[in-house]
Amino acid sequence: MSGKGKFGFEPLATTDIKPRKRDVGPMGAAVREAAGSLAESTESLVEQRRQNAADAKAFRAAQGEGRLLEQLRVDDIRTDDLPRDRINLDDAASSDEMEELKASIRARGQREPIEVSSTGNGFQLKKGWRRLTALKQLWQETGDARFATVVARVSVGLHSRIDLYIDMVEENVIREDLTFAEMAQVAIIAAHDVGMEGQEADALVGRIYASLHKMKRSYIRSFVFLLQELGDVLPFPKAVSRNLGVEVARRIQTDPSLSEILRNDLGSVTSSEEQNAVLSRLVSSPPVQTLAPRKSAEKKAVKYEFHVGSAKVTARKGECRILANTDFSSVDRKRLQKAIEAFQTVLREE
Repeated sequence: MSGKGKFGFEPLATTDIKPRKRDVGPMGAAVREAAGSLAESTESLVEQRRQNAADAKAFRAAQGEGRLLEQLRVDDIRTDDLPRDRINLDDAASSDEMEELKASIRARGQREPIEVSSTGNGFQLKKGWRRLTALKQLWQETGDARFATVVARVSVGLHSRIDLYIDMVEENVIREDLTFAEMAQVAIIAAHDVGMEGQEADALVGRIYASLHKMKRSYIRSFVFLLQELGDVLPFPKAVSRNLGVEVARRIQTDPSLSEILRNDLGSVTSSEEQNAVLSRLVSSPPVQTLAPRKSAEKKAVKYEFHVGSAKVTARKGECRILANTDFSSVDRKRLQKAIEAFQTVLREE
């Protein structure tokens, strides 16, 4: 049987078959190159999107935490949400220190950012009243566009009122340039803030100035009492030294009738020297003492002690002392007074 097929030719031997060249043509090369570039660009695009998402998340976190610096117009920042921590802002705005700050900004620019909060209706100042005021004054005086904006750290979101007060005073407390009268004034004004829910100034001292030493907070409370008693007739409270203010407050607390005497004497003063002279006369005068008739010397004084819970009570003639772990200086004055009145009421009962 012949090995030829019906078409008249024999099968080719495998040794006679030459492999066919499969080189990529120009079109195929172009297609492959385009496909490779597309794959690379897709991976790059995916990575870029991941990076953008991470950057956006970091941006929102920094914005929420107040770590972003923005360039804002000085006229877009309001300062009316909270009272500033200085009693007389007009004097501070026209002081020699303000002129020195303006000279520094004029020569070197703004060196430190201010801090503001975004309220949805604009920006409210948190820290940096002096820097903002200096820039506003320079902008009004020179018209130079570089003073029309301020570098600010912006925080967004809701803030508790107490946190805003703490932020406001923190910067100046660190600089230690606030008088005790100014620090007391902040607590008094905060006590009238509707967002504080009726907290008394005494109690707010412990919250606003929690980072200060306990003794310093005690001094501030003394000035809170002094300003509440004499604030409207005390024309130069910043001029009252720590020791003088604390001692005057102690005298009035011991003898409330001295408050009216001081009010009369302070009504005619015209300078800080005259004011302090009136206060010093009160401190230098011996306290009025009511001497009770002496009873028989043969009667022996009685003293006894007992405990109520963890408190130790010592009782003797004319004195009832309570030693406890409670910080009585942090207790609201009205609340403590109410407790003492209840104590006296019980003692009078038969």
